[in-house]
Parts: sequence; structure tokens; C-alpha cells
Amino acid sequence: MVALSHMRRRDRGTIVNVGSALAYRAIPLQSVYCGAKFVVRGFTDALRSELIHDRSKVKLTMVHLPAVNTPQFDWALNKTGRQTQPLPPIFQPEVPARAIYHVARHPFRRERWVGLSTVKAILGNKVVPGFLDRHLAHAGYEGQLTDEPRRADAPANLFTPVAGEQAAHGRFDASAHCWSEEMQLSRSPVAVAATVAEFALFGAALWRLTRRGGE
Repeated sequence: MVALSHMRRRDRGTIVNVGSALAYRAIPLQSVYCGAKFVVRGFTDALRSELIHDRSKVKLTMVHLPAVNTPQFDWALNKTGRQTQPLPPIFQPEVPARAIYHVARHPFRRERWVGLSTVKAILGNKVVPGFLDRHLAHAGYEGQLTDEPRRADAPANLFTPVAGEQAAHGRFDASAHCWSEEMQLSRSPVAVAATVAEFALFGAALWRLTRRGGE
């Protein structure tokens, strides 16, 4: 809001708010995180309407991220007793950084979804939310909890910052992807058509699963 106050006076500028696939599809064990992302999305949508009402030339867009290899899972307060990890697939932080930079320079999209996993989570929740509720009741736990026990003296940054110098990367460099197929596909019309076809098949498969479940 402070930045926006300066932009309003100049009647120009671009705001990029960073969201997540979890701003649309909440998952177990991250209820507080998901709630915060839902809030950011709601705030952004409301502000967008206000800017349109005021005929402002300030641009507003939002980038929704997949699971990212950051230190979050090493210093977030964890009471499960087990070491946690992002729900795969995991991407290196440079992938969303490039997307954020791109929309800051070209703020023409309302939103940018980074990674096919983000696209599938958002669209899947629109089509078969009940199926995802049941699926995540199992996969959401197994996908985020490792067999490694959580150290009793593990750092937590809920109330105070973690001491020492911190970098952008977490401990998942060996399994994190350095590029996003969705970002590459979005620049090719032919590839976009292929991706739409893939999502149509994906939606049809989810619909059949839902029908079998009696929903």
C-alpha cells in the first residue's frame, strides 16, 4: 500500500504480488500458510477492481508458484516430529524468479501460473475439489513428511529470525527442477495448443474418477 500511494500520484507503476498454487488449492499440514496465500489473492483481486474503478494506470498482476526449493522447510516451526519437504515436483527458486521478473517487465496477464503442477492443482480444484480433498488426505501427508526424525534443536523462525547468513536455496538441490515446462510452452503457439489438449485429457480423467466415486 505504501508503494501504491507513490504509484497513484504518478499514475504509473507495476505491482507483482507473489502467490502460490496453494492460494487456490489448500493442502493438509499447511493450513496457516494456505490461509495467508488465500488472503493475498483476495486482497489482490479487490485492489484490482479498485484500480479499475479509479481508472488508474497502475498495473497489478500475481504470480502463483509451485513447490520451491527454499529454506522454508528447514526453519518453519514443525510439531510433527518428522522432517518435512515440499510436495513434489520441486523447482529451484530461479524458476519463479524469472517468471516474476518477466511479468514485472510485461504486466499484461492477470495472473501467471508457474509450472504444470500449479496449473493442474488450480484447474483440478475447480473441476473436482472433492476428489482432491480425499486424495490429499493421504498424499498430502506422505508427500510432505519424510522418514527422517525432526531434531529437537531444529531452528524455527516463527517468533525470531534464524541466526546466520541464509541463501535462497534449501536442501533439495538434488531433486529440484531448474526449468519449467509450462514457461517454455507458453511461448510457443503450437505448444500451447498441445498443453490445452493435455489439460482437457487431464480434466476428463478426473471427471471419470469423480463419477466412479459417486460424487
